[in-house]
Amino acid sequence: MATTVEERWRQFLRWGPYGLLGIATVLSAGAADQLMAAAEKRTGAGLVAAALALQLWWGAHQRRAQPRTARRPSAAEDGPPAGEAGADGIVLVPCAPGVASVVYFTSRTLLAFVLTWLNPFFAVYACAGYFDAVHLLPRRAAHAGLLLTAVIMAGSQSGGLPPASLLHWAAFGGLFALNACLALGFAHIGTKEAEKAAERAATITALARTNARLEQALAENAALQAQLLLQAREAGVADERRRLAAEIHDTIAQGLTGIITQLHVVTATPDPSLARVHLQRASDLARHSLGEARRSVQNLGPVALEHDTLPEALKTTVAGWSERTGVTTRFTVTGTEEPLHDEVAATLLRIAQEALANAERHSGASRAGVTLSYMGDEITLDVRDDGRGFDPSAVPVRPGGGGFGLHGMRARAERLAGSVAVETGPGEGTAVCARVPLVHHD
Repeated sequence: MATTVEERWRQFLRWGPYGLLGIATVLSAGAADQLMAAAEKRTGAGLVAAALALQLWWGAHQRRAQPRTARRPSAAEDGPPAGEAGADGIVLVPCAPGVASVVYFTSRTLLAFVLTWLNPFFAVYACAGYFDAVHLLPRRAAHAGLLLTAVIMAGSQSGGLPPASLLHWAAFGGLFALNACLALGFAHIGTKEAEKAAERAATITALARTNARLEQALAENAALQAQLLLQAREAGVADERRRLAAEIHDTIAQGLTGIITQLHVVTATPDPSLARVHLQRASDLARHSLGEARRSVQNLGPVALEHDTLPEALKTTVAGWSERTGVTTRFTVTGTEEPLHDEVAATLLRIAQEALANAERHSGASRAGVTLSYMGDEITLDVRDDGRGFDPSAVPVRPGGGGFGLHGMRARAERLAGSVAVETGPGEGTAVCARVPLVHHD
């Protein structure tokens, strides 16, 4: 794993004072004969040993303390980041300044001050305060630590401590002001950069948590979409079953009912010629029902609409029904005829067939009428008879809402956003009105 800037900086803060102390000791030893008396040399050697012992103590204290590095929390964990994050996922956890760090910085700075008083080259060791004052001292005390370090550095740069003349004092004052401004300025910039880095780390962590939640939401949406698709598929299957049941009821079942009716007449009449007529009708109904069955297998479209328009198919259907039942029936078209979508034409034809079949089975009517009306954006179909009528509230509703008869007609119309209304009463005849949107042929 590549060493990050944060890791290198941490290593410098740990081992840098050792190096600076060594450099300062070597430089001071080289100039000791010119700058220091024998007693000062002995004092300086003792203070260097004390400084080395101080560094060893601080290093042992850091090793005993809580580790300064920790792994970055996962994106799923909540809470603010513990520290600044490096590019390799290592988070530097800053230790809050404590008593030990304050004692260490103060002792080191005092030793550096005395050593610089004895030999200006020991200021090299003192400059460590510029780098770690903000890390080892509380916020308010950090400025004082930087200023004290600036005093040591200015004393060394002006010729040593204490200044020997007024000129040295003037130089010391100017150099102190320069060192203090530079130290405080760079410390301020460093603090702002650290705050920005912490904000960036917090933003990155928040974005990671947001991305994790987004991925979770996408997974939940995918599961929900799969569930909705399954429900839609099941609903489509159920709707197709109802449509097939209605198709069979409106074609094959009606044809078989008509055949049975004609055969009943044959068995009940002694007249051979009349029996032949009804046998022929039963044969015609059987052929028609067979054609409807084949057509239903192919595409569930009525045979009557294969070559004819809806008005022509209705006219043929009404005429055949009237001839078969003996009920006088008139077919009328109003409005301007327009080409219709296949589904609209098939729906209205099936509704007309079912309404006529109901009239044949239940009404006992002597007259009936079928009217197809083109009315701009909708088309209506009215089937009327003068039969015995019935009570609409007494018609049972089949379970599941599918049903046949009136319920089947309503279901067919509703699939096209239409409706079926029934006006009837005991002894008042029956009128069935179907309304659907007028959708033109593609």
